[in-house]
Amino acid sequence: VQLQASGGGLVQPGGSLRLSCAASGSIFSFSDMGWYRQAPGKQRELVAGITSGGSTNYADSVKGRFAISRDNAKNTVSLQMNSLKPEDTAVYYCNARKNTGIRWNYWGQGTQVTVSS
Repeated sequence: VQLQASGGGLVQPGGSLRLSCAASGSIFSFSDMGWYRQAPGKQRELVAGITSGGSTNYADSVKGRFAISRDNAKNTVSLQMNSLKPEDTAVYYCNARKNTGIRWNYWGQGTQVTVSS
């Protein structure tokens, strides 16, 4: 399984970016998907998650600004990021996991998001 993240870049505070993650293989629809981020000197943290059934959850710091979605027909998960702040600057990683039955945990390569004027 490969996860290919894209869409990162440099944006001014208050701007928007949309990250996408394309998954190869046949496990996507069975996977809980998540976007994580890691800023320099900090631990990786969950930003947003969406279960195989479509339930979503968000870190408090991004609630109301970010939205995660998935398209099982296209094997993609997206993260719409609005009202970006400098503290959102980090490398963002896509994750696919299943924690019951046959389990797996896959990571994408990361995409840099920089919020700066």
